[in-house]
Order: sequence, then structure tokens, then C-alpha cells
Amino acid sequence: MATSFEKERAQIAVDEEKLAERKRKLEEREREVVTGALERSGLMNLKPDRAKSLCDRIRKLGVDEVERRLALDTVPAS
Repeated sequence: MATSFEKERAQIAVDEEKLAERKRKLEEREREVVTGALERSGLMNLKPDRAKSLCDRIRKLGVDEVERRLALDTVPAS
């Protein structure tokens, strides 16, 4: 006969599996959103060597720095 502790552990294991599946589905949906944004931006149409070069530069500078520099480009000149 299973003790209440064993039943509780079994239920926790089931809950953990369900949670892991929810997390996996969420990550999949997030990736689809990012991929869609890249496709709409035209970045998915770059030739592979150009895309790699751009990604390398973004990785080197960091996303925050790239965003900062792009924001500076949109400020109207006075």
C-alpha cells in the first residue's frame, strides 16, 4: 500500500512534467514570434555570410549597445 508521502511525490512528479511541457510550448511560441519579426524585417532574406557578419557584430557590441546606436540614428537633426 502506498503511503500518502509516495502519493504526494507521484503527484508532484506529474505536475512537474506538465509544467515542463508548458514551458517548452511557451519557448516554442516565443521563438515563433521572434522568427516572424525577423522575417518581416527582411533579415531572413540576407545572404548567409552577411547575416553571420551582422550577428557577429551584434554579439560583439551587445544588444543594448546596438539598440542605443540605432536610437541615436532616429533622433532628428536640429
